[in-house]
Amino acid sequence: MAHKPGTVLVVGATGSVGRLVVTEGVRQGYETRALVRGSSRAGRLDTAASMVVGELTRAQTLAEAVAGIDAVIFTQGSSYGDAAAAEAVDYGAVKNVLQALNGRPVRIALMTAIGVTRRGGTHDWKRRSERLVRASGNAYTIVRPGWFDYNDENQLAITLLQGDTRHAGSPADGVIARHQIARVLVDSLASDAADRLTFELVAERGPAQEDLEPVFGALDKDPRGSVDGVRDQPNMPADAEPARVRADLDALGDTDQA
Repeated sequence: MAHKPGTVLVVGATGSVGRLVVTEGVRQGYETRALVRGSSRAGRLDTAASMVVGELTRAQTLAEAVAGIDAVIFTQGSSYGDAAAAEAVDYGAVKNVLQALNGRPVRIALMTAIGVTRRGGTHDWKRRSERLVRASGNAYTIVRPGWFDYNDENQLAITLLQGDTRHAGSPADGVIARHQIARVLVDSLASDAADRLTFELVAERGPAQEDLEPVFGALDKDPRGSVDGVRDQPNMPADAEPARVRADLDALGDTDQA
């Protein structure tokens, strides 16, 4: 197991998955810090967590949020189909936190979505956020969950896939409970086996595993120096990306900790 980070920032903490991540972080003994837009939005969060006010779309408001953190979990998400929001939230939050960190290394767990490599639509911005994380030089785990909470009662076995080949756009791609997503994100922080992994997360029939280390350990790690996940289709060439996206990746290269 990796050294267990002490203070964890949760971005997207008031969302349906983020609230569970906050609770799971507290349960696992982390000093858990929830990023909120205002104190009025924090009422449903675990009272053992601390709150910090900031705007995930504005890097200049995040200095207090990232101060002294050892890890960050991203669970934020925009409304599907809103391209401007996807750039500002799905991608922008990752860019802004990394900018606020200014090259200081932290452990990262990023939630995106199954089917993220299917071209077109707003998922391209989630995929670009993955690239930022890989380019940052930080230890990371990228989790692409299936459809939330469509599980049957006996469908609890955590299953990790790679290559992002399921593109039905329906629960046929795979299902996973929100509390399982939270567990996987938090468990990954202290796992050497989970470092430099990108995977799709679904649940199959059977009981949940007590220990996820062997599950993480069975996967292939992302190639060093690549901005894409292992086995991902090469259908979004980095050199054909918008100039502002290429500039963001280049800026991260200047502070790369690898």
